Amino acid sequence: MFHPFCRPAQPAGPIEYLIVGLGNPGRKYETTRHNAGFLAVDRLAERHHAKIDRIKFKAVCADAQIAGVRCLLMKPQTFMNLSGEAVRDAAAFYKIPPQRVVVLFDDISLPPGRLRVRRKGSDGGHNGIKSILYLLGSDQFPRVKIGVGAKPRPEYDLADWVLSSFTKEEGEALSKALDAACDAAELLVQGKTDEAMNRCNGFVAGVGGEDAK
Repeated sequence: MFHPFCRPAQPAGPIEYLIVGLGNPGRKYETTRHNAGFLAVDRLAERHHAKIDRIKFKAVCADAQIAGVRCLLMKPQTFMNLSGEAVRDAAAFYKIPPQRVVVLFDDISLPPGRLRVRRKGSDGGHNGIKSILYLLGSDQFPRVKIGVGAKPRPEYDLADWVLSSFTKEEGEALSKALDAACDAAELLVQGKTDEAMNRCNGFVAGVGGEDAK
């Protein structure tokens, strides 16, 4: 039984990695497609008994020990288009190079249940990533793309689509993908980028419950 005075040990040593989930603050956005990054960082915090409740660097943050590495979990509160401000400020404060900034975010080019891990790259049309690229002055940060599905029709407004909620089936696939995204983040902070890509890229959990082989 958990005793009120038996809290998890506090992380020791310097912050070595930033793990940033992208999304929009506010209850009305909590379960939307664009908030997949927030959902993934929440899942990661829960897994490592961290509470994301400290306000710092224009973000809500938590200090977590992950695979022996002290990490700052971050959910920028500036809205998506200005996500880079929080990342830039935290990276400068802790002297974290881009290669040790892990970003988790939604990707409309992947269906719910799929992930893609990359060690670097362009913004791919994602405004949050665009902001981070610009303000860090580098594209050399690893990222975990979480599939949220493409808009159903070409004429469908993209903003409306990413701010829509998941169907029940999509939500089930997403939940499995969030667990896999946490696995990927844990590997990335250990410097195991190739392993993260090999294990997590591609098909994770299909809509309807079909799991990756």
